[in-house]
Amino acid sequence: MFFFFLNTTAAEEARQMAAVLLRRLLSSAFDEVYPTLPSDVQTAIKSELLMIIQMETQSSMRKKICDIAAELARNLIGIFLEFLGTTAALFRRIKRMLVQCMQDQEHPSSTAAFILANEHNVALFKHFADLLPGFLQAVNDSCYQNDDSVLKSLVEIADTVPKYLRPHLEATLQLSLKLCGDTSLNNMQRQLALEVIVTLSETAAAMLRKHTNIVAQTIPQMLAMMVDLEEDEDWANADELEDDDFDSNAVAGESALDRMACGLGGKLVLPMIKEHIMQMLQNPDWKYRHAGLMALSAIGEGCHQQMEGILNEIVNFVLLFLQDPHPRVRYAACNAVGQMATDFAPGFQKKFHEKVIAALLQTMEDQGNQRVQAHAAAALINFTEDCPKSLLIPYLDNLVKHLHSIMVLKLQELIQKGTKLVLEQVVTSIASVADTAEEKFVPYYDLFMPSLKHIVENAVQKELRLLRGKTIECISLIGLAVGKEKFMQDASDVMQLLLKTQTDFSDMEDDDPQISYMISAWARMCKILGKEFQQYLPVVMGPLMKTASIKPEVALLDTQDMENMSDDDGWEFVNLGDQQSFGIKTAGLEEKSTACQMLVCYAKELKEGFVEYTEQVVKLMNNDDVSLTIKRVRVAAAESMPLLLECARVRGPEYLTQMWHFMCDALIKAIGTEPDSDVLSEIMHSFAKCIEVMGDGCLNNEHFEELGGILKAKLEEHFKNQELRQVKRQDEDYDEQVEESLQDEDDNDVYILTKVSDILHSIFSSYKEKVLPWFEQLLPLIVNLICPHRPWPDRQWGLCIFDDVIEHCSPASFKYAEYFLRPMLQYVCDNSPEVRQAAAYGLGVMAQYGGDNYRPFCTEALPLLVRVIQSADSKTKENVNATENCISAVGKIMKFKPDCVNVEEVLPHWLSWLPLHEDKEEAVQTFNYLCDLIESNHPIVLGPNNTNLPKIFSIIAEGEMHEAIKHEDPCAKRLANVVRQVQTSGGLWTECIAQLSPEQQAAIQELLNSA
Repeated sequence: MFFFFLNTTAAEEARQMAAVLLRRLLSSAFDEVYPTLPSDVQTAIKSELLMIIQMETQSSMRKKICDIAAELARNLIGIFLEFLGTTAALFRRIKRMLVQCMQDQEHPSSTAAFILANEHNVALFKHFADLLPGFLQAVNDSCYQNDDSVLKSLVEIADTVPKYLRPHLEATLQLSLKLCGDTSLNNMQRQLALEVIVTLSETAAAMLRKHTNIVAQTIPQMLAMMVDLEEDEDWANADELEDDDFDSNAVAGESALDRMACGLGGKLVLPMIKEHIMQMLQNPDWKYRHAGLMALSAIGEGCHQQMEGILNEIVNFVLLFLQDPHPRVRYAACNAVGQMATDFAPGFQKKFHEKVIAALLQTMEDQGNQRVQAHAAAALINFTEDCPKSLLIPYLDNLVKHLHSIMVLKLQELIQKGTKLVLEQVVTSIASVADTAEEKFVPYYDLFMPSLKHIVENAVQKELRLLRGKTIECISLIGLAVGKEKFMQDASDVMQLLLKTQTDFSDMEDDDPQISYMISAWARMCKILGKEFQQYLPVVMGPLMKTASIKPEVALLDTQDMENMSDDDGWEFVNLGDQQSFGIKTAGLEEKSTACQMLVCYAKELKEGFVEYTEQVVKLMNNDDVSLTIKRVRVAAAESMPLLLECARVRGPEYLTQMWHFMCDALIKAIGTEPDSDVLSEIMHSFAKCIEVMGDGCLNNEHFEELGGILKAKLEEHFKNQELRQVKRQDEDYDEQVEESLQDEDDNDVYILTKVSDILHSIFSSYKEKVLPWFEQLLPLIVNLICPHRPWPDRQWGLCIFDDVIEHCSPASFKYAEYFLRPMLQYVCDNSPEVRQAAAYGLGVMAQYGGDNYRPFCTEALPLLVRVIQSADSKTKENVNATENCISAVGKIMKFKPDCVNVEEVLPHWLSWLPLHEDKEEAVQTFNYLCDLIESNHPIVLGPNNTNLPKIFSIIAEGEMHEAIKHEDPCAKRLANVVRQVQTSGGLWTECIAQLSPEQQAAIQELLNSA
């Protein structure tokens, strides 16, 4: 192929095809092809390639040859001196070739292609840094020749290899700023120039933060773009909402501002933008006021922390614009209120509920401007979704009054004029209010339900599909809010309406919005009806499985192919490096996601009633297609696994085992390959739950071998990531915002560590000491976690893993005591309450489950535990859980190793520390031990002549008041029996009750009534 495209006498099309195929061969199979060539052929290829780049006359052909050179260079970069020449001459030759490509203006992107092809070799960048000024000149020149391809290359460099720009970053930013502000260029070119700066704010934020002058000049450019709006006389009462025009300057400017605020942080951005926004809001031109309000909406997420301090000032100012004379400014004010209600929830609702609800209800009365009305309703939805129930209740009467009157009016308009926009939003507002109010919505149920049923029954035209879908959602949310008893009066009618829609389901178009609303509504009906819903499954499951089975369309593309497909709607791309991108067509995947989440709901609610469908759902959720879909689908697939096993139990152990074998391999594989930490944590959690369901024997030797390798890799990656973060802290661009980002990364890593602990917990609790030989491959890594120099989360979770070893594998666990006992005793007094809690729990289970070898260590632990309990701040919010674990551990030592301590001396102190109420599991342990002591008439506990009984009553009452023990727990019945025994003794009962507060007396009565 190489020598074919060298032949300039061959057909142009054939030469180009040979070049494309050669590049793809170098990209996909370099190691299998190139090293097998004789060295003289390799040398000839390199020399001829460099020569023909300079001699080729055909523009498109030369670009392809440059791509081949870049691909070859990328693959040879490990032995880079060989290709770039062991002599400086050949090194300079490459540079001359790239300079010539820029100078002849036919291939100015060659430099970018070369740099991008070698994106992972940072050392290479400094050797080619002096090419950047020429490349920037080429960017400038090409823009004024109406060619934006070179500018696109600059965007790609900013995205993929931003550090290449560092030596000439100021020049890069100045050029981008100049092009962005030049109104003689077309909008796309200006937006691309802005994209260079915005991309750098995301990929090299710390680098860009040093150039505050550029950021300060960029913000007005973005705001100026946001002012670029067209007058539209029909805007205010348009009944169909068009999708945002992402090519418009206004939308591009708003998106850029949002991204830059998130990238650079509010500490830098807010002071720079605040005065600009204030000036815009005072401008007589509505476009400026609109842009100012939309800018406020855009920066809320990125400037969250800084805006919180001045939120009162911002809200008061924004609410004034709900009265602005121009409808599009009022619309923008609604947008800002709704966005703040989301960004600053629930604090926003707690501080501003009175003024915001009143202002939005007033704006919803703007009958002459239905776009404003609808957006006010949308803002109300945002507000109520995150509003605490207790705050919303006082406004229910007023909210219902307004929403009902608008609904009735808009229903009339729908019949008379066919307009529906406001009605769609009002129906969703009603649903949101009901969802938050829950049972408090019961008095208003009959006011809305007849009209809502009427809409579902009659809104059958194609243009009313969205309204009908939202109304179905509203009915199901109201039903869920008011509960089965109230909803049952309409349940039959509603189910018939849904069933009728369902039978027409097969005739619906794939993009029919009713589909996702229907799927969610069925799941809510399942929650309302419970087991009674099972009869509807044969009707529901067919369409649901069809939607859940949508196959994603995917493609692996090189950069050029991706550009050709970029105009095709519905494709999203992820850059894989090496000039390749992974593309996925997202159309239909939202519906697939909803359907998968509903399958999870059915399995959770119906349990064994869902058993008929478990097999096909398991096959669907473990299909290879799932791993290629969006995040929510993968999460739903993981979440479903243990639930489906619970459903399948009813068919017996053989069926259950078959199902588990089908999913086990897929789960283990996913733990090793899932790239998204949020999804990975859900998969790991699900796997742990599955092991708990299946128990001993569920994993074979191959499973253990593969799982051990994966967990070992996860732990090694954990340590490696910590080291990389330390390196980043030494970087010249390190600053406060970088540290915040590194802390977020650390939190993600720690969360994965917790899931490693979950999996080990499930294995230890199922397999007991049999699994210890397998565990030994992980032992050095777990020991490393609890080293004194490790961060406190490492020590906490390392201790938790050893806690499980002691609890589930004793007495054999003592074999490893040399690794964990000293650290555990030391860490019970650690500065971190989380570490203290893990250590204290370990000492408790050591007393409870450990063998005789642990006895001396129980004696040694007691004074350490007491020291923590008796410290002055032991009951503060941050310390209370650790302290309660210490108290529980003291109780366990007295109960299970009484010969290790002086029980009579310790017991009065222990009683004075009760009750526990924060850590529910340890509360049950301590109350059970207290019952043991009382039932055995222990003299120290009861006191002389039962004088301690009032104190015991007080402990029991406080535990009940704090809901320390569930009434269905056997321990609650034991406590109630203690109280009943005293109740029969007349005067003693009166004496005990008299010393309790009214609240404590009520708690004792509640215990007697319930347990």
